[in-house]
Amino acid sequence: MTLPFSTLAREEGFALSQPLTVRWQYQTERTVNLTPAVRDGLIYLPLTAGTLLSLRGSSGELLWKEETGGEFSAAPLADEQGVYVATEVGGAQETHFPRATGALRALSSRSGITRWMRTLQSPLRGALAASEKMIFAGAADGRVYAFGKERGEVLWMSQFKATFNSQPILSAGRLYIGGEDGNLYALEQETGRTVWRYQTRGALRGPVSVAEGTIFFGSADNYVYALREADGRLRWRSRTGAEVQAVAYTSQGLVVASLDNFVYLLSLRRGARVWKRQLAGRIASQPLASFDGALFAPLSGDACVVLDLKDGKQVNNLPVGEGNNMAASPVASGQMLLVTTRQGLLAFASSTNGKTARAGNPRAEFNESILPR
Repeated sequence: MTLPFSTLAREEGFALSQPLTVRWQYQTERTVNLTPAVRDGLIYLPLTAGTLLSLRGSSGELLWKEETGGEFSAAPLADEQGVYVATEVGGAQETHFPRATGALRALSSRSGITRWMRTLQSPLRGALAASEKMIFAGAADGRVYAFGKERGEVLWMSQFKATFNSQPILSAGRLYIGGEDGNLYALEQETGRTVWRYQTRGALRGPVSVAEGTIFFGSADNYVYALREADGRLRWRSRTGAEVQAVAYTSQGLVVASLDNFVYLLSLRRGARVWKRQLAGRIASQPLASFDGALFAPLSGDACVVLDLKDGKQVNNLPVGEGNNMAASPVASGQMLLVTTRQGLLAFASSTNGKTARAGNPRAEFNESILPR
């Protein structure tokens, strides 16, 4: 089973329904609508102007800051070999010699120093995906790339008519990526060859969930789809009230967030509606699901909301400040729940933990404006 990077709180015993309070906060007004990367207790937070921060997950302490230039064009990715970031630069194009506007970098996870950089004709969009030896991404010019991790060389490139602004997912030797033309592509990871594709009537921007031989995803055509992983044949589709960017597989059903402010739980076998709930605002970010609930960050309101997977009733509320929610997805790191806001990064933890500090405790706060650059 392969699940999107941001949808599951995998840590054993991590309960979203338990009382959670702010353990620490990193204050900055330079956050962007891209999900931070987490790996081995470290957090990599993207900011405006191509600035990447490395924070200690347990305390929010700043470890290093790196200026990559330009602006981030896709969410960062971290693994045992380093941190990978995609950036873009603006400016007018030359008439005879168009300028490359995209770049992919591999940074040292210890220091932030660039290990290698690959310039690209157009920027990568959405998010990155990684196998043991390769990095995968879709670009604004309709290209899908596989890069070597060691040197950043292009191992293969597949050209499509539509552009990409989605989150690629890897499963069983295949790369699944959605296009702005409504196609879901299943590509061979080793060669980039198209195994199959499935056409919907709206753009695909969120990640798929792959489980039990089925691929689940949402489309801007207001439908949720379930396809056979083997050949891409339709198993079922279920209509919602608006565009769907976010779905999350759970053992109790498929969690779906549509842009009409509604959240659904659909049965995995037939797509039948189990329950439907309205939230305070649109949900553009990926839900974070645990064994006891699913966390949503509506763009309106002043809090993240946890709903019970059994009946959709609210079981928890995480205040983040009025108008502070963003489209960056909440993520789990160890026993921390990380929420990106317009005022910085909040780390929630169980209030039963004696080390937990309330928001406002100066020992638990870090302010970018007073830290060394």
